[in-house]
Amino acid sequence: MKRIIIAGFLHETNTFARSVADWANFENGEGFPRMHRGGEVLELRKVNVPIGGFISAANDDWSLLPVIWCAASPSGPVTNTAYERIVRLITDACEESRPDGVYLDLHGAMVTEKYNDGDGELIRRVRAVVGPNIPIVVSLDLHANISDGMLNHADAMVAYRTYPHIDMAETGIAAARLLGRCLAGERLVMARERIDFLIPTISGSTMSTPARDIFSALCASEGESVLSVAMAFPATDVPDCQPCVFGYGSDETLLKARIHELAETIRNLEADFALRALPTAEALDAAEAAVAAGRAPVVIADTQDNPGAGGDGNTNGLLAELLLRDVPKSAVCSIFDPHVVATAIEAGENETVTIKLKGSQIEGDPEIEGIFTVERITAGFVRFEGPMMNGNELSVGPSVLLRKGNIRIIVNSHKAQTMDRNQFRAPGVEPETQNILVVKSSVHFRGDFEDIAGQVIVALSPGPFPADPAKLPWKNLKNGVRLGPKGPAFASSTGAGRNQKP
Repeated sequence: MKRIIIAGFLHETNTFARSVADWANFENGEGFPRMHRGGEVLELRKVNVPIGGFISAANDDWSLLPVIWCAASPSGPVTNTAYERIVRLITDACEESRPDGVYLDLHGAMVTEKYNDGDGELIRRVRAVVGPNIPIVVSLDLHANISDGMLNHADAMVAYRTYPHIDMAETGIAAARLLGRCLAGERLVMARERIDFLIPTISGSTMSTPARDIFSALCASEGESVLSVAMAFPATDVPDCQPCVFGYGSDETLLKARIHELAETIRNLEADFALRALPTAEALDAAEAAVAAGRAPVVIADTQDNPGAGGDGNTNGLLAELLLRDVPKSAVCSIFDPHVVATAIEAGENETVTIKLKGSQIEGDPEIEGIFTVERITAGFVRFEGPMMNGNELSVGPSVLLRKGNIRIIVNSHKAQTMDRNQFRAPGVEPETQNILVVKSSVHFRGDFEDIAGQVIVALSPGPFPADPAKLPWKNLKNGVRLGPKGPAFASSTGAGRNQKP
């Protein structure tokens, strides 16, 4: 039997965000499955996460040695304490078990308080323990920032091909196949090309062009090789933050040709990735017009406060405008404010209470104070049934459903991106019967909401995750990388970033 270490440690770091990710954040999961350790990891075979797919696809002659699987909501850097504790669990297990192979389920955009490339450092440490001859295979998020360290220390890596990431388990299956090829003695060669412009997150959905066309081209040209397009996470201020096309195969010449052809396809479509979103008032104007035209429910994405990109899910700009207009049958999922939850629970169901939603303290984000009705109090457990994280059991902590006029607001004790209709249903809101649904998300919500939406609108309400990468104060990008499609080029001559028109 081949002894295979399996472990997962995922974090997408927004280096401009205020909050950090500590051990407790990874324990809770914050929208991801909670931390699993040892044999518990095997329970994830039923969940749409990469390690679940890997487990289900493992060869019969493999003995899986599960160590840990954990993830936390995107935020600022991972603390040194959390990073070292989790990495030590993985490297100690490698040292003790002397495995024949290693599978790591990573995101690829992790920054810690010490390391710009947390993923590459983890792979390097595992390589130092297992030696040069033990294959290490890694699955990655589509928004990974591909570093030389990751490429140099892993035998093979493969990234998701969908956004929303509905193929996470499939990516784990692909990783298992790659590991099987390595264990069979195949010597895989690697090739890569980097792309010199940042892709706005909301422009990268594979449910529409141009991303859909790019991944169709990838699948058509792949052959025996395994190709990936990592779009990068355009809020990680590190030198490796830029899209990258990479892959593995047995024929180096053919592989390089396929990689170059795919990279050229992306470059030729650069202008098509242009940002498409509306300011708050215009977004609600469009939503009300769509409702009047019979296209309810309208889904509005509050993208700049997406907890899945480093937001905390606590900005009020879109909610304040919605309350002002008092549009019938409108609901918001969700606001992160433990203090408000505690106040509402103390008041009790069906009672009225004065509530202050303090917001994020970001410029332009208002406080909201008023009298609300506490419609429902729940324990905050949600089982996902949509294509994103299908089978995951989410805990948002104690949760309340508040109502003011025609507007209902779900307020949670833990932050979580909205990506499943059951997040509305759990406290008692049927999303299909609403006129307007506001979600704290950028793209992942589309996986479960697109089928019911009469129209989808992306709103630019003030928040910590600007949809336009050019609005961030970059300092560490590589010179020449454009801050968005056809955008200004980054340049740094003194260690401080400045943006220049190309």
